[in-house]
Amino acid sequence: MRRNPRELSIMQRKTSRRALFVGGLQLAFAGGLAMRMRYLQVDQADQFRLLAEENRINIRLIPPARGKIFDRNGRTLAQNVPSYRIVIVREDAGDVDAVVANLSKLVDLDPEELNRALAEMKRSAPFLPITLADQVSWEDVSRIAVNAPALPGITPEVGLTRVYPRGSDFAHVVGYVGPVSDYDLSRIEDPEPVLRIPRFQIGKVGLEAKSEDLLRGKAGAKRVEVNATGRVMRELDRREGQPGADLQLSVDADLQGYVQARLGQESASAVVIDCETGDLRAISSSPTFDPNLFVRGISVADYRDLTENTYRPLASKSVQGTYPPGSTFKMITAMAALEEGLIGPDDTVYCPGHLEVADRRFHCWRRGGHGHVDLQNSLKQSCDVYYYDLALKVGIDKISAMARRFGLGVRHDLPMSAVARGLAPDKAWKQQVHKQDWLIGDTANASIGQGYMLASPLQLAVMSARLATGRAVVPRLIKSIDGVETPTGAGESLGLNENNLRQLRRAMYAVSNDRRGTAYGSRIIEDAFRMAGKTGTSQVRNITAAERAAGVINNRDLPWNRRDHALFVCFAPFDRPKYAVSVVVEHGGGGSTAAAPVARDVMLQALYGETPPLAAYPSKDRGRIKAQQERLERERPRYDTPESGRA
Repeated sequence: MRRNPRELSIMQRKTSRRALFVGGLQLAFAGGLAMRMRYLQVDQADQFRLLAEENRINIRLIPPARGKIFDRNGRTLAQNVPSYRIVIVREDAGDVDAVVANLSKLVDLDPEELNRALAEMKRSAPFLPITLADQVSWEDVSRIAVNAPALPGITPEVGLTRVYPRGSDFAHVVGYVGPVSDYDLSRIEDPEPVLRIPRFQIGKVGLEAKSEDLLRGKAGAKRVEVNATGRVMRELDRREGQPGADLQLSVDADLQGYVQARLGQESASAVVIDCETGDLRAISSSPTFDPNLFVRGISVADYRDLTENTYRPLASKSVQGTYPPGSTFKMITAMAALEEGLIGPDDTVYCPGHLEVADRRFHCWRRGGHGHVDLQNSLKQSCDVYYYDLALKVGIDKISAMARRFGLGVRHDLPMSAVARGLAPDKAWKQQVHKQDWLIGDTANASIGQGYMLASPLQLAVMSARLATGRAVVPRLIKSIDGVETPTGAGESLGLNENNLRQLRRAMYAVSNDRRGTAYGSRIIEDAFRMAGKTGTSQVRNITAAERAAGVINNRDLPWNRRDHALFVCFAPFDRPKYAVSVVVEHGGGGSTAAAPVARDVMLQALYGETPPLAAYPSKDRGRIKAQQERLERERPRYDTPESGRA
């Protein structure tokens, strides 16, 4: 049908308006798109260029080399050695079970470690390497390299791991490291990113833990190019980290090894301190353990053996253990009385074998008593009644104040785990802790180092060094940091009457060198090295009146854990003290029989710097001592690891 001209004109006008409207819309859209493209490509170019770069390049941390630890003569106590490990990348391996089966034919894989690795693999991205075996030998690495075509996804790698070449000798001093755990991270307020590196090692106990900030160092970083899935394509550059500080200890590795061997498998501890500088020359606890077992995770069986051992090999008894100091405390009671002017060296006390105190009888260790004794004879024969009498005159507050002055009841600042404070109790302490008044019987007990009084072997060694010198000797374990010497612990004068100190030293000399002295059997014969000391025996059980009337049961007839502790403290040479030594043998019985012989042997080893001549020992003991020296020489481990030579 033909349209008339008017209709055609109307239709043309409508079409023109629609075309104009659509064209306008298209033009507006194209303009907006152009403006957006300009904004993204020009105005935001720098920002998107940075984002693209960040997606392509990753920053990854490089673990720092841990600082090394040396003894005072430069012998290595803790070092880092190359450690070969076997890793697997799941996406490259394909059939993981088949590859692991082939690998197990070439290398012994620990089932426990393997199961842990397979579980970790399921939680991790397929391109991340997972460690299947750690600290494998070079021979294992060679076998893997030869059979590489049959082991897709398997790669041997090399890293650094901690090794303690002196083994068990320094387990309680240096401690050990281990992989960072969730518990470790929870204890740190703001953990450094390096701590989240898989299997990164940090100090767990001992010096390794207490000096972690010094030893750890600063992490390095490397820039790597990655693809869209995050796999590393190539390394662009790297910045090596800053290694941890090297620490040099005051301890002598040879002397430490001798002390450990001399203590043997006894539940015991010994401390040797340099009277001139406060340097700890040996600080030993027995029995001990091999810290290398802990570095990569100790087995359940090995850990059970350590935790179930009655002698507690994991405990650092030299600083953690606290014991009633027994008669080794008598010098403190005497010094408190001397400084107060309540006694003189020639004043005597009569000992009938006991002293009545507040309707209670306090006994002397010698049932028949010692008769009339002065200061020297009371210490030489270890008369208890003499010190009961002194304590009642002086009072507990002044005795405890003197104890703290000599380093007892004070926590010494050493970078070792759980250093004990001990206890020098007074009236205020008992009221605060037990909500009870101090009793006069408590004072009598404390005067001979019993009751609430507690001290560690470290504190007893410090006490002995302060008695020997009259100075506030402070124990020092770290001698230098990266070659920079730390302050010595020589200490200032204690401000005590020198004549009173001389009286006590002479009495201690008589303990070891007078025929009636309790340590005469463990004396040193060499005139240049004569020793002054004091024996101690601390009870760990109550003796009933009925048992005392029938006769006190001999320690040998009691179960081990009910026997008395044996203690001995000493210094030598007497006229110019060089070293002070303390020895505690848990449940060892008498201090004169169990602790004094050990302390005498340790002192001679320290003074001579090598196996002492038999002429330094009493003639009757030389045959036994010679056999003992030969046995210890055979049993002491030989260390073939090259030394650092660091001075």
